[in-house]
Amino acid sequence: MGKIGVLICDDSALMRKVLRKIIESAPGLYVAGMARDGEDAITKARELRPDVITMDINMPGIDGITALQIIVEEAIAPVIMVSSLTQEGATATFEAMALGAFDYVGKPEGTVTKDMRTVEDELISKIKAASGKDTIKKLRRKKPDIIRKASLHQSKQINRREREAVSSDTRDFKAVAIGISTGGPKTIFEVLPFIPADLNAAIFVVQHMPTGFTSTFAKRIDSSCPLRCVEAEAGMVVEPGSIYIGKAGCHMTVYKKLTGKIILRTPTKPVHTFLPSVDIMMESVLDVFGSGTVGVLMTGMGDDGAAGMVKITANGGITIAESEESAIVYGMPREAIERGGARVVAPSWLIADEIVKAVSGT
Repeated sequence: MGKIGVLICDDSALMRKVLRKIIESAPGLYVAGMARDGEDAITKARELRPDVITMDINMPGIDGITALQIIVEEAIAPVIMVSSLTQEGATATFEAMALGAFDYVGKPEGTVTKDMRTVEDELISKIKAASGKDTIKKLRRKKPDIIRKASLHQSKQINRREREAVSSDTRDFKAVAIGISTGGPKTIFEVLPFIPADLNAAIFVVQHMPTGFTSTFAKRIDSSCPLRCVEAEAGMVVEPGSIYIGKAGCHMTVYKKLTGKIILRTPTKPVHTFLPSVDIMMESVLDVFGSGTVGVLMTGMGDDGAAGMVKITANGGITIAESEESAIVYGMPREAIERGGARVVAPSWLIADEIVKAVSGT
């Protein structure tokens, strides 16, 4: 396999220089070209046909979001957004992900910074992951017909207000523990919006992302789903019909009180590569819900969650891994499958149905 060619697009000469230094220092990567704004990026992308593009969001003239849309539509190359770690940056980043960006890397100190050392390894690993086979094809996919058919479920759902009125005193419910990473902010919307509001389960989601981003992520999911979605906070009472997003910077765990109520915890221990960790979340959920746990592992690099899936399977729970057919990065689900931690393997657009079947026992 040849070297991976990267086109850098940023309106800051300093940022272009910093990114170039990082990329040229990594074995297997080279800088195919540099662009100063969105229009320049489109022109050079068409001309150079790079393997991967890094794209700033806020630029004069044609911005990164507009350039991204054109590059994805023409299937030129996967795009990694390089955005500021702010609330505004998070909102724009999720918009980019919905439009087909591969992933994002946050600028630690804002829009222009010399200090990209803290995200250097992340940037390099994401560039390498983005260059994988069929990545741009998966990023460009539209919702398959089966997802449109799944939307018929929504016409049969009781509304959220009615669901909350009957769910607050429910004790006998199941848990769905979902782990997802690179490619997740796009893929998760092929699953959660198609789960009915009357699902007799609480859903726990760990999506690897920077501090400050999970709040915006939870709000976007809440506005798109029949189920209520919130960012996890310590002390929250867990209820069926709700989605809990693990807060960046801490783990998401649960415990059961003597009264029967299940409460969220947000510890920072044990030390782990990821905060929150999929494995730690899954093992905690399994401790409380036992065989009533449904584990789901989707697109992402590495193996976080694979061990948790194996434990859920061994303890009688149902486990679902995203198939290579749809996974933007087939790392985490592949690990679970190879270790025997997946009873069901399915593309993203069938996972909602598999979750419903697993919870209902059909």
